[in-house]
Amino acid sequence: MKLKTNLHFHIDDDKEDSIPYSFTEALDEASRLGFQCLAITCHNTYTYTPERAKEAASRGILLIPGIERTIEKKHVLVFNCDESITSVQSFEGLIAYKKTHPGIFIIAPHPFLGSSHSYSLHQKLLEYISLFDAIEQTWFYSFLYNPNRKATAVATTHSLPLIATSDVHELKWLSTSFAEIETKEKTITAVFEAIRNKRFKNVSRPRSFFFEMTPYAIRHIVIYYFSKLGEMITKFRSTY
Repeated sequence: MKLKTNLHFHIDDDKEDSIPYSFTEALDEASRLGFQCLAITCHNTYTYTPERAKEAASRGILLIPGIERTIEKKHVLVFNCDESITSVQSFEGLIAYKKTHPGIFIIAPHPFLGSSHSYSLHQKLLEYISLFDAIEQTWFYSFLYNPNRKATAVATTHSLPLIATSDVHELKWLSTSFAEIETKEKTITAVFEAIRNKRFKNVSRPRSFFFEMTPYAIRHIVIYYFSKLGEMITKFRSTY
């Protein structure tokens, strides 16, 4: 069977991003678009519950536990984990966590997006390459700017899967970059086995640098700094 899958998805539970839709609204849109497998990956917040998995299943969607964890100021996608993942602070700690949680699956998200000072992994991906099970093909690319070229080269060199997601912060992007995964059954184990064996097809396209990528980047930079300003004001008021 083929599972239309997106493994990088933020909802309004995310404390580090301003997301305008709820878990239920996300499921409704994913179901409308024919998705059968999703992972909710909020920044440093573990959102998976059995109740949410049942809600997803009622719409024909397999919900995979996941999180976008900040490790040494770099983003890492961890799947099939439990809430204890939020205590992991370092890459060495993540290596230890993986040894005690052998069922987890780790993806390097947007590894070469932005500068080496950004939340993208850059050199850390190469330094800890054995830790990763797959590399993300970011949706944020165009003919003028394409960080996926380097990601593809690293994936090829190390024989790792390169899987597309749309790193959803706005529902309109959900179905613009995703993977069609060929599995024997609709289970978490089968999904990750299929990815490891590269039994999937990426569905994506280059973006318009000026009409899609630039407005998106500006909007999220503004949202980010307004949220930081709000935090500073709240902190100032609580102090004085």
